[in-house]
Amino acid sequence: MRQQLSSREAPNQTIREVVVESDGLSIPSSGLQERWTVYSNLGANLYHGDFLEVSEQWPSPTVIIVDGPYGVGSFPGDPVSHEELPGWYRPHIEHWSERSLPETTLWFWNTEIGWASVHPVLAEAGWEYRSCHIWDKGVGHIAGNANSKTLRRFPVVTEVCVQYVKKVSVPTQAGSLDLKQWLRYEWERSGLPLYKANAACGVKNAATRKYLTKCHLWYFPPPEAFGLLADYANLHGPPEGRPYFSLDGVRPATVEEWSKMRAKFNCDIGITNVWREPAVRGPERLKNLYKCVHMNQKPVKLIEQAIIATSDLGDVVWEPFGGLCSGAIAAVNTGRRCYSAEILADYFMESQKRLANHAISQTLPT
Repeated sequence: MRQQLSSREAPNQTIREVVVESDGLSIPSSGLQERWTVYSNLGANLYHGDFLEVSEQWPSPTVIIVDGPYGVGSFPGDPVSHEELPGWYRPHIEHWSERSLPETTLWFWNTEIGWASVHPVLAEAGWEYRSCHIWDKGVGHIAGNANSKTLRRFPVVTEVCVQYVKKVSVPTQAGSLDLKQWLRYEWERSGLPLYKANAACGVKNAATRKYLTKCHLWYFPPPEAFGLLADYANLHGPPEGRPYFSLDGVRPATVEEWSKMRAKFNCDIGITNVWREPAVRGPERLKNLYKCVHMNQKPVKLIEQAIIATSDLGDVVWEPFGGLCSGAIAAVNTGRRCYSAEILADYFMESQKRLANHAISQTLPT
């Protein structure tokens, strides 16, 4: 594909019209060129178009913030039932799996039943469940607007934000192995007795008890420990089996490469999986006169918390369903780069204004 760009630039921001001409690989049914607009500012890149089309050139993500359809018919394109969500999300989930890294964490926002409906598709596509986080908006969220006698249930003041990581496996002659299986397989392939792993790492029994165990007590060896295991096996293992602990079959994996074989995570003390935060109100809530622009605007504070916990400065955040681009705002605030897609013109324009206003506020003297 060939890209032609035309841009209108202002200080620290760029608005581009991107024209993608088909080279026979992806031909629009209309036979016309595909076009979308890209708004860029302070590391946030907002694309007007279908995520599956505009994301092809995006760099791979460290974090994916998924705040898409809930199956409640709340906006054009949102299915009217949670039963339709698995089929709706499937192509997107498959794309996330193809483009993600071992370091990638996916945060999936939805209702409880919406998430439960989509979970099997996520698991099938190689996403491993980590934790379900409850957004507790507080009793003020119902504000007397829930008639429990009619609804026949307790008033709902929660949503969920579910954490997934990419399942990682390594191809071997014994088949595709997860990391726990692969570490043990490589050590056994070296022909060295298990207890020698402790000597390799300079520990009493941690290597055999934690790093090479087959049981549930296994955990990911720190990069330094992995390097010691790999060095020892390649020094003392039979030459004909070398390289040991190799990801490419050519050389042993480095400490840095091993450190990138699982998702990042760094949790501050005191944060749990129950997030007590009121629904967005006040200046943060975007409105057209007296009407909210988006029915389910997320608190930037909660998205910042998720991004900080699972990425580092400069990492890439994906926001496949931009909406009002709270994910992009959170990424800018935390020093990450964000790529957002929004297919609806009204939301795209509101998000563009929001990002522009946010950029101005970032440059004003305090």
